[in-house]
Amino acid sequence: MNIYEQRRKKYYEEIDGDSVTLLFSGEVKHKTNDQFFPFCVNRNFYYLTGIDEPNVILMMIKKSKEETQTKLFMRETTEFVRQWLGAYISKEDASTLSNIAESDIHFESNFKDMVKGMMQYGRSRLITTPSKLYLDLYQPSLTLKPIGEETFEEIINTYKQLKIKDANKYLSFLRMFKDEAEVEIIKTAINRTKQGLNAILKELKHSENEQDLASLFLRETTMQGSKDLAFSTIAASGENATILHYEQNNKPIQKDGVILFDLGASAGNYSSDISRTYPASGTFTKRQKELYEIVLDVNKKAIEYAKVGTTWVQLNKFAKDLLAKHCKKIGLINDESEISKYYYHSIGHFMGLDTHDVGQYELPFKEGMIITIEPGLYIKEEGIGIRIEDDILITKEGPVNLSKDIIKEVEDIEHALK
Repeated sequence: MNIYEQRRKKYYEEIDGDSVTLLFSGEVKHKTNDQFFPFCVNRNFYYLTGIDEPNVILMMIKKSKEETQTKLFMRETTEFVRQWLGAYISKEDASTLSNIAESDIHFESNFKDMVKGMMQYGRSRLITTPSKLYLDLYQPSLTLKPIGEETFEEIINTYKQLKIKDANKYLSFLRMFKDEAEVEIIKTAINRTKQGLNAILKELKHSENEQDLASLFLRETTMQGSKDLAFSTIAASGENATILHYEQNNKPIQKDGVILFDLGASAGNYSSDISRTYPASGTFTKRQKELYEIVLDVNKKAIEYAKVGTTWVQLNKFAKDLLAKHCKKIGLINDESEISKYYYHSIGHFMGLDTHDVGQYELPFKEGMIITIEPGLYIKEEGIGIRIEDDILITKEGPVNLSKDIIKEVEDIEHALK
């Protein structure tokens, strides 16, 4: 039983019987004229199959705890496709990846007939005629339909007897807990990010524009094997670093200021998410160092605080209170309630197949979760933005900093910049 079959088994254990789950891998989105955006696989589909290919449908039928059937429907490679685009994934390769029997893998042209046969009471060749339909009901925005409803609209309208249920309720829970394979691949993504940051450290003092360093990170991580970045790089110099989601990366680097990097390489569709702040001149000024050491202290102590049983609410309060205490001590604020002027985001988030991964934030931390810890200070009037972010694995023995080898001590940074 490979990891994808194990995950499907856990999913089957969570959902109701007499049901069918349909998940779609996604399609290549049109960009302009004859151009298309790079394909990005639906994460729930990938989590259960390991297949990174457009236009593939996963069907999971459950009659009872002991009786389940899993099928795939995929594109057929024609001679035209072979000549112009290259062959699609074969049934044999799809079976090897997903551990779904090749006899249960069909071409997409058979999908509607299979559904029709499944819904004919007493005549179905499948194990059950379902009464419930589980779909991915993630809704990108209020103006768009949930992705599962949009994809399988014809089935919903044809078989109105099916009660629609949300597969995300169960998959968002299961995806919070990373297995050994997921931890290792996230470590790979983090190591690629480390190599990218090392390249930045070598070139920072010689670089004139934020874009020089953002493009250097992309080049280095691509050479390390990332097919894409985990998210759009932030390379923010001076006052730009006080803008949380600054992505323009096109301004001159202020040589007497600090530059904040929030970036991450990917590996096998898994993310890393790291923030580091460096002095553009090679050396922190007294004021920059004072503020940096505050953020670093909160980063370290918040990591120690993130133990099994801790909640996000508790961790957020701990970090915010500690930041406020430090800032009051140096006179940046007069009252601890004023900290929101200089720190206006939460301490972290779940991380995995998505950089801001799915998860149930009301639950206390449990073994196997991977979270980020990212305190910051953003002082617009001084043109200083500082954030230090690490990726943390929650274990029974305590938090493990997966990004501990990416330097963040003042002395180490200044030495590297020399």
